[in-house]
Amino acid sequence: MGAAPADHDVCVVGSGFGGSVAALRAAEKGYRVVVCESGRRFRSSDLPRTSWDLRRFLWAPRLGLRGIQRIDLLSDVLVLSGAGVGGGSLVYANTLYEPLDAFFEDPQWRDITDWRSELAPHYDTARRMLGAVRYHGGSPADQVMRRVARRMGVEDTWTPTPVGVYLGEKGRRVPDPYMGGEGPDRTGCLECGECMTGCRHGAKNTLDRNYLYLAERLGAQVRADTTVVDLRERPGGGWLVTTERPGIRRGRDRRTFTADQVVLAAGALGTQRLLHRLVGEGRLPRLSSRLGYLTRTNSEAIVGATAPPSVLAEGVDYTKGVAITSSFHPDAETHVEPVRYGHGSNSMGLLSTIAVDGGGGRRVGRFLRAVMARPRAFLASLSVRRWSERSIILLVMQSRDNSLVTYPRRTLRGWRLATRQGHGEPNPSWIPQAAEAARITAEEIGGEPMASWNEVVADIPVTAHIIGGCAISPDDATGVIDPYHRVHGYPDLHVVDGAAVPANLGVNPSLTITAMAERALALWPNRGGPDPRPEAGEPYRRCDPVRPGRPAVPAGAPAALTW
Repeated sequence: MGAAPADHDVCVVGSGFGGSVAALRAAEKGYRVVVCESGRRFRSSDLPRTSWDLRRFLWAPRLGLRGIQRIDLLSDVLVLSGAGVGGGSLVYANTLYEPLDAFFEDPQWRDITDWRSELAPHYDTARRMLGAVRYHGGSPADQVMRRVARRMGVEDTWTPTPVGVYLGEKGRRVPDPYMGGEGPDRTGCLECGECMTGCRHGAKNTLDRNYLYLAERLGAQVRADTTVVDLRERPGGGWLVTTERPGIRRGRDRRTFTADQVVLAAGALGTQRLLHRLVGEGRLPRLSSRLGYLTRTNSEAIVGATAPPSVLAEGVDYTKGVAITSSFHPDAETHVEPVRYGHGSNSMGLLSTIAVDGGGGRRVGRFLRAVMARPRAFLASLSVRRWSERSIILLVMQSRDNSLVTYPRRTLRGWRLATRQGHGEPNPSWIPQAAEAARITAEEIGGEPMASWNEVVADIPVTAHIIGGCAISPDDATGVIDPYHRVHGYPDLHVVDGAAVPANLGVNPSLTITAMAERALALWPNRGGPDPRPEAGEPYRRCDPVRPGRPAVPAGAPAALTW
């Protein structure tokens, strides 16, 4: 006798860029979809006004904080990521770049297929669905960045940023232009710089306004405040999925349901944590031993420069613009972007202090000597009064081949995710190009170059773009998932989030995660239809996309949303 029918055809774990794509495209193909998201569902009015509203800004459910910004400190990196229905799109800087050739030619996956050509149509779809447009405002920080690029000899590489923001008439409220007039109204971007505390004005193209909105129209269920804590193979096929409500009391509102297929899209750390725990408890004995390998930080550093409070009297205000508005390349593998928070969002300034160079010897000693040599500068750095208005944050990314390995480590509080250095050159805790850009920026604005406390004291860098750990590979000896995003050894278990990204991109990863998820789900069959993909374990074969049985195109929608 076979098993009873599953409660759902597909359970998607997480609602970020990968999970939202999976929810919509599976629903279009006739699958009964449920999405489990640990974070809460936010309306525009629920989002924090500034980063000081910790209850709505920070994610720490055991402390009663249920906001949009996660902060995770691992052994070798401090990670910033998102939480809530819509995942990282709630807190990200709207930046939608396509990576350069080094990403597509990384040895981990280059021999499988021509990834640039295979992903090209899906990048186009992702850009249209996320509403990517080129920023055209020319903010005060952009003017500084252009001068910095000129002084570094690379002004020709400076460019405005492609952003997922409705840049219509400023402040004007209109029916959603992306949904043919359906869905929540939109407001032309106010250029208030509040993107990373959550857009309260309806200008940001967050996933709850496109992919998830359309998925729910087709019947997909989105369950907020729901953390998947256990997966068990179901007799006869499929999975038993156990969830609970995150918070102070573990095991609260614990439930179990069944699903024929599970799509893991909880972010690179969330997906890895769940898989490491399941392996440790003996749930996934056939999983590749490469779990956690090739975890990437996007070879990233977050530095910047802060001007003294006296400049405010001159009308200086670096909050103007969307969160990121331009970028330049100091060299072929390094990318620099100016980043901003809005007025009053100064709490993140508590993470910064005066900068000192790394490399060769203990950095903390240099920091202490710098504090003694420049006590006034150090004391000034402790003040975050109007920090967002007088600071330019620099997000520096590289496409270099370095990585970490994640693994579970037992502590007094149970198992925690830990890291060690992995394949390639050591993961950088200091990037010379970033330090130079910060120094020149400080000179341009009459301020001090800044770095993060964890970087200068503990040589632990910050990244807003943790990726990898479940890399695509032709077999389980070299990675965790096959080229169709099926987990080796578990063809009804999939990974379609940042954990699947195999290499450093050197640019913001949101567009790439979306494009890779679009490709993976485009190859799924319609419910009950023939599967064009080879059987699990067979050699890779390029397949044509499967047209969905019920595409979610609202009446009057622009061609951008059609198949």
